[in-house]
Amino acid sequence: MSLLLNDLLTPLYAGILIASAFFGSFITAAFGAGGGLLLLLTMASMLPMSIVIPVHGLVQLGSNATRAIATYRYIDLDMLAYFSVGGLFGAVLSTTVLIQIALEPMKIVLAIFIFYLLWGPKPKFSGTSPSVRLIAGLSTAFLSVFVGASGPIVSSYLYTKEYEKLKFTATFSSCMALQHVLKAAVFSVVGFAFLDWLPLIFCMVISGVFGTFVGLHVLNKTHGANFRKGLRLILSFLSLHLIWQGVRYFYN
Repeated sequence: MSLLLNDLLTPLYAGILIASAFFGSFITAAFGAGGGLLLLLTMASMLPMSIVIPVHGLVQLGSNATRAIATYRYIDLDMLAYFSVGGLFGAVLSTTVLIQIALEPMKIVLAIFIFYLLWGPKPKFSGTSPSVRLIAGLSTAFLSVFVGASGPIVSSYLYTKEYEKLKFTATFSSCMALQHVLKAAVFSVVGFAFLDWLPLIFCMVISGVFGTFVGLHVLNKTHGANFRKGLRLILSFLSLHLIWQGVRYFYN
């Protein structure tokens, strides 16, 4: 257990984060969405944003890469290629910004962004031309470095292609895995000590795998409408808590 701990991580916090990885994956597998945001908000409530974003990214890389590998035959390689090129530019741009700002106030930005995802209209995109794909890859990769929650935007864009289910899952998972790799590279460049957090990341990834299997087992055996409403309220409460933390940061 001592390998999981450091100055910022108590045994209680480590246990909560590992459990949150399980429940986040369970929720996504069983009900379709919401688990990643729950994990992100839980982590942001307990740790500085400069740690939350890179650690959350590697945990999510594990689950997205697993799904991408399992469905690799269905990946739209053309879309992935454009996202890769755009994402590289987004990563370079985000690095130049990241070294000049404090990430802790981004808790307020993250909370407002999640409020929009929960209660606002879904983003709408038009066109899948090469330039639009490049811009989508660039903008979402840039956004991911600062709020860690670009998945809903990527998902909304890919819906414009009207993929069948397996092709959508494969392409979405591969694009998100790519973004998490780029995010890890960005934080490595600015000096984040990934080695200090690898034991926790490993435990969270394993916990998430178990959560996925349990969630898939109960898939289609539950009625998720009421659950999703409750989850939306919980995510909203956690977002309000983040806003309070961000405001307190300015006053301290």
